[in-house]
Amino acid sequence: MVSRFKADGWTDAELVNWSYNFNQSNATTASLISQKVDSILKATGATHVDIITHSMGSLSARYYVRNLGGDGKVDALVSLGGTNHGTVTADFCFSTSCIEMRPNSSFTTTLNEGDESWGSPRYAVWWSPCDEVISPHSSPLLSGGALNTETTCLQHSQLHEDSTVYQQVRDWVNTAFAP
Repeated sequence: MVSRFKADGWTDAELVNWSYNFNQSNATTASLISQKVDSILKATGATHVDIITHSMGSLSARYYVRNLGGDGKVDALVSLGGTNHGTVTADFCFSTSCIEMRPNSSFTTTLNEGDESWGSPRYAVWWSPCDEVISPHSSPLLSGGALNTETTCLQHSQLHEDSTVYQQVRDWVNTAFAP
């Protein structure tokens, strides 16, 4: 999506593409997100960021908002095919992150207690009924005021490649700047 945002006028100073060790705990990744957000805010003078996540990144970003001071620093949190309620495909790997991504894991259960779209950020989810990685397909959905959008039949990685999903995400993120 970064190249599409650039084509639509966003600058390098406004976009950060960041990756992480996907085998570590989502809590550890959330701590790294906290450091990254603080460095972005300091470097840009901005008061908040928008975070667009894919798959497991949703758990780390939501953990950051709920537990590590992200509330008030994040305006919008987008989840593309997020493992918000776990996925049975995580039963086939044994890293800490996979254990946390299993349905009904203590990590997802605790993260989802109460309002799943916790705090001041706006939350939006895009999910596909044809996602081959997220099972059950309802796992990405968030309760509590989140916008949940079903896409056409897209595979898991197509969620961040699809032009229609990009346009919808871009427009939704931009609503933060409407008067």
